[in-house]
Amino acid sequence: MIAGIHEQDFIAYMTFGLILNFIFSIFFGLYLSKNIGMQEMINSKGDKEQSLLMSISLLIPFAKMIITLYRVAILQIFFLNKGYTHKEFWIYITSNSLNKVD
Repeated sequence: MIAGIHEQDFIAYMTFGLILNFIFSIFFGLYLSKNIGMQEMINSKGDKEQSLLMSISLLIPFAKMIITLYRVAILQIFFLNKGYTHKEFWIYITSNSLNKVD
């Protein structure tokens, strides 16, 4: 037993979590590219590197999905509801400086 569940159940849980991670990430990426445009995303991308937490999160089922849902909440609550655009959100999450959103 691993973490109180049988190995087969644990592997199934991890597999399902990884699948959901990629599904949520792909759909969020498609959503942003639909609203911003792929060429505009490439041109306006900042220089921020992916954090180590994002890389490690693939080892923990559902972690990347929760991070993606957190980003969706930030987009909705702090950007779209305050009149900012999807492009300004994209610049915010891909830039090292927090002052780049005008």
